[in-house]
Amino acid sequence: MGHDRSILALYLAHRVELVKYATTIVGDMARAEDVVQEAWLRFGSATQDRTLDEPLGFLYRIVRNLAIDGRRRLIREALIVAPVELAAAPEAADDHASPEATAASREELVLLQEALAELPERTRIALEMRRFGGFKLREIAAHLGVSVTVAHEIVASGIAFCRQRVRPPS
Repeated sequence: MGHDRSILALYLAHRVELVKYATTIVGDMARAEDVVQEAWLRFGSATQDRTLDEPLGFLYRIVRNLAIDGRRRLIREALIVAPVELAAAPEAADDHASPEATAASREELVLLQEALAELPERTRIALEMRRFGGFKLREIAAHLGVSVTVAHEIVASGIAFCRQRVRPPS
């Protein structure tokens, strides 16, 4: 029972910081609260059968992983929903958009989605984190377990690939 209390005390003592940390990743405090709650449930299950050397570090790791997974899920959902919403965006932004310009924008969006689907997983994740998630290169590097230089090269190669697919040279 003492173990349960010490784990609960650790969680309660760091809950506010965990929510702030998750908010920086997911970009929304309400989603961050959900992430921290889910992390607490997983943390509690993980600590029932064993004692952890670094329980706070483990809790932060759970929050980080859940937040990044949630962010990826939102990006994937946005890519699925976006064609309908983005198709109307050019008309809303410019009442004088020609049907040809609208069709070209839709075609570019489809080509971009296809190009993203063709990227290797690591490259796609890095590119999505950078362009859609607003993550810094050092955050991407830490997530992928590579140097910042390699993370930059991965993102740059993903952008070049997508650019080549969407607007190939004539």
